[in-house]
Amino acid sequence: MSNQLGIASNIEDHDDLYQKIINMHQGLTNEESQMANAKLILMLANHIADADVLSESITLVRKNVLRWRNPILSK
Repeated sequence: MSNQLGIASNIEDHDDLYQKIINMHQGLTNEESQMANAKLILMLANHIADADVLSESITLVRKNVLRWRNPILSK
C-alpha cells in the first residue's frame, strides 16, 4: 500500500455509482439505511486495509461535514 490517501477522482461514471448507492437504500427504514451505510463503509475499509489511510479519510470527512454545517468555519 502507498500509505497515502488518494483524493484524485478514479471513478469514471460518478452518476451511475451515486445512483447505485441511492438504490441500495430503496425500501429500507432509516435504521436499515444507516446500517447499510455502516456495512458498506466497513466492507470498503476492510478492502483498503490501511489504518493510516483510513484515519486520514475519517479526519478529512469529518472536517468536510463540519464545514458544510457551518460554512463560516471554512474561511
